[in-house]
Amino acid sequence: MINNKSKYTQLIKTEAKRLGFLSCGISKAGFLEEEAPRLESWLNKQMNGQMTYMENHFDKRLNPTLLVDDAKSVISLLLNYFPSQQQNSESYKISKYAYGHDYHFVIKEKLKKLLHFIQTEIGEVSGRAFVDSAPVLDKAWAAKSGLGWIGKNSNLLTQQVGSFYFIAELIVDLDLEYDYATTDHCGTCTACIDACPTEAIVAPYVVDGSKCISYFTIELKDNLPQEMKGKFNDWAFGCDVCQDVCPWNKFSKVHNEPLFNAHPELLSFTKKDWEEITEDTFKKIFKDSAVKRTKHKGLQRNINFLK
Repeated sequence: MINNKSKYTQLIKTEAKRLGFLSCGISKAGFLEEEAPRLESWLNKQMNGQMTYMENHFDKRLNPTLLVDDAKSVISLLLNYFPSQQQNSESYKISKYAYGHDYHFVIKEKLKKLLHFIQTEIGEVSGRAFVDSAPVLDKAWAAKSGLGWIGKNSNLLTQQVGSFYFIAELIVDLDLEYDYATTDHCGTCTACIDACPTEAIVAPYVVDGSKCISYFTIELKDNLPQEMKGKFNDWAFGCDVCQDVCPWNKFSKVHNEPLFNAHPELLSFTKKDWEEITEDTFKKIFKDSAVKRTKHKGLQRNINFLK
């Protein structure tokens, strides 16, 4: 006879797949013992740069039971964003994750549907959905749930589809069957470390966020540091270098989420188009995109730095 835990777990995983998630793994909610000293050391070395929000809610980051009353399970989900077409290679570049609609909204909608499904099919279940929006260590939970391992570039990697996907969680007060962590398959490879244009991967598995092109082009609000001039390899928003060179990304599969398709104009943009982008064009092309975070002024700053 199937016990309820097993039945509910299967129901949730089947529905996650139906909603378009790449995979779904589940962990027991509790304190992340291994991650605590790592996070503390990373913050003490100020590798978060101006991302001061990383210092807030230290305890909550490590313990989801402080975020959701009586939390029992962390349901981790991956959503693929690998595009079918990429930007014109002669152009300034933006990270692939920002080609289409802002992932926060796309995933939040799917998570709401999944939580509603759980409440309808299983009964009174309380939970919260998280997409980068609260102090949750997404990659740690995804790895704990067997969805991949954290690679030397600090991204979650899988043998089946590489790393071009978003990670999200539902934290619920429901007991479920738990998955096991997988093994690390980086081996002796150092492709990401060798290729990082700003040497932000300071040691295997340690990324100094304050040296990363994504940090400079998105998070940093001040002027870009002159010592980085010439090192950005034409990245105007984010950077995909450590993922592009990762051998596991040979297995990336094209996403099937229409909302992640790029704005047609974006793919044909030349450097000249980027340099002359007006506020109106910016609003039209990036109306629903994560690129909005930099605002027109921030994007101009980045492009002027690349010229």
